[in-house]
Amino acid sequence: MVVTFRVNFSLLNMNRLPIQIIFLLIGFNLAFAKDDNGFPINLTNAEILNEYTTRIPFKVIDHLMVIEGELLDKKGNFIIDTGSENMILNKVYFPQLYSHQKKDNATSGIINTIDNPYEKQIKKFFLSHFKMEDKTSDVIDLSHIENSKKIKLLGIIGYNILKDYEIFIDLYLNQMTLTKIDPFGNKLTEKVYLEKITDSIGFTLKKHTIVLMGSLNGQKVRLGLDTAAEFNQINKSVTRKALKYFIPTKRLTLVGAGNKEIEVLAGKLHRLKLSPTIYFGPMDTVLTNLAQMNEAFGTSLDGVLGYEFFKQKRTIINYKKEKLYFINYPIKRF
Repeated sequence: MVVTFRVNFSLLNMNRLPIQIIFLLIGFNLAFAKDDNGFPINLTNAEILNEYTTRIPFKVIDHLMVIEGELLDKKGNFIIDTGSENMILNKVYFPQLYSHQKKDNATSGIINTIDNPYEKQIKKFFLSHFKMEDKTSDVIDLSHIENSKKIKLLGIIGYNILKDYEIFIDLYLNQMTLTKIDPFGNKLTEKVYLEKITDSIGFTLKKHTIVLMGSLNGQKVRLGLDTAAEFNQINKSVTRKALKYFIPTKRLTLVGAGNKEIEVLAGKLHRLKLSPTIYFGPMDTVLTNLAQMNEAFGTSLDGVLGYEFFKQKRTIINYKKEKLYFINYPIKRF
């Protein structure tokens, strides 16, 4: 049976692009500024394992991985988002902008062109005991995300922070382990994982997007991987054979910018493989048109894998080596 729901697109990221693209869709202005002193961020629950490795517990809120932190004496939460190119700070809590540093060029969004963008350069960013230099941070009004998720959201930690680490995302223990790597992707210490790595697969990095090659019911597909995609998304333009084992369960009406309605099917996706040894049980998935998302990413994707992927695979991401590594769950979680 197919049930119809009406959902506000600005509050539900089921048709999710990277989070910052959703902001462009809704029409929020990007805001940036210059900082010369640096922002030390204290991740309040982080556990230092050694001089190169820290382990950070996270909460799962509506399929988003959220860590607690403190920035400029403000305590709140950060979303872990590999789909975001830069770090993003919430303008609600960091409103200091410098109008003389407006960029001359506009930033293109999917529906709108956002005028007068700003850029905030973070000279020093401290992640637990790790210091990173010259990081760029977008500053955007995230109040609608705060309201929908009912959390105090200081910002979003994206690719430009995460790329310097090997990242172990563990939805079995609800924790993330960050290990400093060299320019070639080699860990600076081998004393990191107690568990044994059981499999691996290569990926292609398109700008900041992890792109995986896989198959749906034997048909080749090109998939993006995004930690902040609350549900998987599959392009309805893929072949009928690939969608043979997509089992719809309900119909969603998404309401976007300008009150424009977009209707999508939600259901269970079966028979997804990334290799002969890396495959998945049924996953919650939305069937939709990804043309605008592909334009935003600058690459052609047949789908996006998110929370449902990490729920089934304890995954290590190494951006420098362009590889994913997998550690088995103690029990099956399908």
